[in-house]
Amino acid sequence: MTDRMILGTTLPVFIGVTLIVMCGCAILMGRALAASWRPARHAVPYCLLLAVADRFLIHELFGGDIRSVSGAAIDTYCILFSALITYRLTLTAQMVRQYPWLYERVLLIGWRTRRQEPVGR
Repeated sequence: MTDRMILGTTLPVFIGVTLIVMCGCAILMGRALAASWRPARHAVPYCLLLAVADRFLIHELFGGDIRSVSGAAIDTYCILFSALITYRLTLTAQMVRQYPWLYERVLLIGWRTRRQEPVGR
């Protein structure tokens, strides 16, 4: 199978339009949602709109196959993945930065309640 059959377009077009442009938009959207304290589920409809715009741009500008189901699924997955990872990274940084007496960072995308130290130590 060639990349044109799987992605519905060529690999350079996929990298340029989907990974750089649309995933870049998804990263900015994930940051904005986390910064405004909105839930992560709000990212799903926005990502679906970005995926539709992605397929349309690939079809109109580069002659890609707009009916490629596997291409649309891969594009949607990449866009949704980048938005949700960025959302979680931003939310974690925000929680730890705004409430340092309550939470501490766990790995990159999580936080936990700080353990209370005994007063006499």
